[in-house]
Amino acid sequence: MTTRTRYALVGAGSRAQMFLDAIAGPHADVAELVAWTDTNPGRLDWSLRQEGREALGEPVRFAPEGLAAAIVNANVDRVIVTSPDFTHAEIIATALEAGADVVVEKPLTVSEEGVRRIAQAVESTGRQVTVTFNYRYSPRNAALKEVVASGAIGDVTSVHFEWVLDTAHGADYFRRWHRDKSNSGGLLVHKSSHHFDLVNWWLADVPVRVFASGGLRFYGADNAAHRGLGPRPERGSVDSDLRDAFSLDLRRDRELKGLYFDQEAHDGYLRDRDVFDAGITIEDNLSLVVDYARGASMSYSLNAHAPWEGYAVAVNGTAGRAELTVVERGAVLVRDDGSVTVDPSMHPDGVISERTRPIGERLVVQRHFEPAEEVPIPEGEGGHGGGDAQLLRDVFVGGDEDPLGRASTWNDGVRSMAVGLAGNRSLEGDRAVRIADVDLGRGAASLTGDPS
Repeated sequence: MTTRTRYALVGAGSRAQMFLDAIAGPHADVAELVAWTDTNPGRLDWSLRQEGREALGEPVRFAPEGLAAAIVNANVDRVIVTSPDFTHAEIIATALEAGADVVVEKPLTVSEEGVRRIAQAVESTGRQVTVTFNYRYSPRNAALKEVVASGAIGDVTSVHFEWVLDTAHGADYFRRWHRDKSNSGGLLVHKSSHHFDLVNWWLADVPVRVFASGGLRFYGADNAAHRGLGPRPERGSVDSDLRDAFSLDLRRDRELKGLYFDQEAHDGYLRDRDVFDAGITIEDNLSLVVDYARGASMSYSLNAHAPWEGYAVAVNGTAGRAELTVVERGAVLVRDDGSVTVDPSMHPDGVISERTRPIGERLVVQRHFEPAEEVPIPEGEGGHGGGDAQLLRDVFVGGDEDPLGRASTWNDGVRSMAVGLAGNRSLEGDRAVRIADVDLGRGAASLTGDPS
């Protein structure tokens, strides 16, 4: 009989649900949840009651501050961390020092101090930290990796990467704890670490210098007043004539209602705050120029209030150019009951919104002095472009030979968020920032040099 890996889970919000489904379902033969915690006990109750979770049994519950003891007492092998970003560093370090490896949702942490704390624990324990970059596993992104690695476009000279978040998904970062930069590091850390990891992986290179520009230009109270939006309800889950398409009613989504709205009595956390109120400290428009160790550069932009959602990447090389375009949602269309799918990449709703911007993806390669050629992209099913299922197999089963090297490590987590940390420094100082000047600590700083 195969010995199952013993897991603990820290944080039972939305992001945790796919891990729970994996442990209770397709990977129940290799994994078991033996302990878990959340600051809100109602989320544990709701998560355990969901259909198909019978195989989870009754994991031991422990207080968040009791992680080290729980690891020892429950003989935990690995800890899955899906708690808010600002808690990651201490949780990861505590788990490593207590004798468990860690699987953590991106980003690794939110600050230079957090990286140093984790680096110290990694160095002193020698244990493993896996950062779950699911977009590496999306077939379209893997196809671009294959094109670049094949040498079809020669040596990479530059990358243009534009990511647009729409007024449902993009707005969502301004409703919840992410809106406070001290909690999330802003979108450059929380969201863009995904994108920076993709570029690092596509190029097999590491970033060395960042210049950033951006600000809060659409959401927030000041922008609302400038546009004359008038009074608004403080949250979306209310019956009010002031509600509009920017309001999120948690009562209309089974998971959001069960995990957040129904659990507010435990901790008072509001998941549906108005995106146009005061106190938002993160940016909604961002532009970066990033230089890489081998000589390539990237121009990157992120917009969090677009009418559609997706991304476009162009990779220029000495022998040609590759272009990947992805539309994950062609328009934000409000249903008859006033609801929308918040994150179309995580929960595709299958709605083809319009002829002029249909949902889809396309990879085109054109070598110098040759006609353009479309590269077939294998069909992916499920969340994040078909990446989630393959990621979960790598996390829980592993061992498969992968010439693309999609499994990410602590090294990759540091290199991805180093761009965001340098970008935040650049925003503060209105100057270019070398990643070597970001204080990541001795163990982490060694990971941001020339990969050759």
